[in-house]
Amino acid sequence: MITKNPQVDTYFIDGCGRCPLGGTPQCKVNNWTEEMKHLRMIVLNCGLKEELKWGVPCYTFQKVNIAVVAAFKEYCSLSFFKGALLNDSYKILNKPGENTQSARLIKFTNVQEIMAMEATLKAYIYEAIEVEKAGLKVEFKKTTGYNIPEEFQTILDENPDVKAAFEALTPGRQRGYLLHFSQPKQSKTRESRIEKCIPKIFEGKGFNER
Repeated sequence: MITKNPQVDTYFIDGCGRCPLGGTPQCKVNNWTEEMKHLRMIVLNCGLKEELKWGVPCYTFQKVNIAVVAAFKEYCSLSFFKGALLNDSYKILNKPGENTQSARLIKFTNVQEIMAMEATLKAYIYEAIEVEKAGLKVEFKKTTGYNIPEEFQTILDENPDVKAAFEALTPGRQRGYLLHFSQPKQSKTRESRIEKCIPKIFEGKGFNER
């Protein structure tokens, strides 16, 4: 039996609510109404539980996150939390970002392609469920495997308090900072980012946490 979550019904009307466009015609969900309805039914037909997490439809198996359906400006998507572990026989999975290690998503821009791929999408969803049943884990790259920008390494070497605060952060927060610091091509920009983030490091927060 398919059970729809009323909170997700609201998402399809008002969006995630994280920006001022929520509940307006300009909200991204309105660009992909029919596409997301089809994706929703495909996922529900695979027996997953529908929940609303982070403001978007999330689908779980035995309380474990399996997939998310979401709207973006250029496309809507079906994404898998452990997509990196799927075989991806049809080569349709994409990384959400260059440094993403686990999640993978499939992009859609029209209803026809979703309908044509229904059997394939269900196969991927069932495989993702089997990944959880088998207890498989993504082997994340350790923080030591990330490049430390020279500008930040200098600060760590010269300021033991910053070094101690940074090492006290969770590995995920450490990786986030190293990626954030490494992105700019110019040294001055890297230095500026580092300087702005040091107070947050002392607070034990990630660079994008308030």
